Amino acid sequence: MKSIVALQSIVTPWSDGLEPSVAELEAIEVEMPLILAEVDLLDALIAQLDRPASEFDARRIRRARNRVLAARRCLANRAADTAMPGDAA
Repeated sequence: MKSIVALQSIVTPWSDGLEPSVAELEAIEVEMPLILAEVDLLDALIAQLDRPASEFDARRIRRARNRVLAARRCLANRAADTAMPGDAA
């Protein structure tokens, strides 16, 4: 039986291009508000798992869901604005 170290070059070949490109980093930065809103929602849901739900928990989850929806809407609008050619011509 071979160890995973012996198979490492086959499984994950090493290359100098493993770091994200500038375009990928910019895409992550554009999506960061959505990512943070989703993390807040997960935090609210996880915190509610080990105790009975209270009105405070329901409000926290509802607000977190609203932030996720708002971030998704903003991201979708930004994508729609960049996808359509400008009408200023």
